[in-house]
Amino acid sequence: MMNPNRRRLFLAATIAGLLSTAQQVFSQPYTPKQSDRPETVTGDEPGFTTMFDGKTLNGWEGDPKYWRVEDGAMVGEITPQTLIKSNTFIIWRGGAPKDFELKVDYRITSGGNSGINYRSVVVPDAVTPDNKFAMRGYQFDIDGLDRYTGQNYEEKGRLFLALRGQMTHVVGGRKPIILSTLGEAKELAGFITKDWNSIHLIVRGNMLVHTLNGHVMSVVVDDDLPHRAAEGLIGVQVHVGGPMKVEYRNWKLKNL
Repeated sequence: MMNPNRRRLFLAATIAGLLSTAQQVFSQPYTPKQSDRPETVTGDEPGFTTMFDGKTLNGWEGDPKYWRVEDGAMVGEITPQTLIKSNTFIIWRGGAPKDFELKVDYRITSGGNSGINYRSVVVPDAVTPDNKFAMRGYQFDIDGLDRYTGQNYEEKGRLFLALRGQMTHVVGGRKPIILSTLGEAKELAGFITKDWNSIHLIVRGNMLVHTLNGHVMSVVVDDDLPHRAAEGLIGVQVHVGGPMKVEYRNWKLKNL
């Protein structure tokens, strides 16, 4: 019969060998071939975590007058009885990401106006002092008429950083500089549906990429060091205006 100490050493060596073998199998280096081409990924790449459970607003903070969960989606709604004088947000309290990828689906009514803020901060609201959920920061803009959807608008900050179809360089002290065009704004609007749409944000360093339904909508290179934010909160907006409804689902985040 094997000595208990020897048995433990044997098991430890065996497990270490298995782990080493598994690591070799799943970590084989990629060797490019001349025939290789870029490819799409089926499903999410590893590293994404869920931000919203589809049942409650746990982990999020906003005014329940405007935000609720319905049919597995986060719903922001303004009714004729709850019209607002200032934009208000529901804020994710799970962290203040720096470099990250974010994926989420949305659907909005034709008269709706919303947006996803990131690298943002909560600020006082001079118009509606009891609004504790006003934000300043970068925004993936969304509206039901698709005039602004996909652009990068800095809420309560430097405003229009890149319109849909633009790659811009923000240097401060002047308007953003158009470096290149990604397509005509109307042409890119053709990829937006009136049902569910899929957003993919890629935020790394001073590069901010807004993608919608697999198409790049805007890119900002932000070199305005005194005014740019390196990290901050994520939030979702309901906008001043008439009655509206916006829905979000499948929130996923990957820190880079």
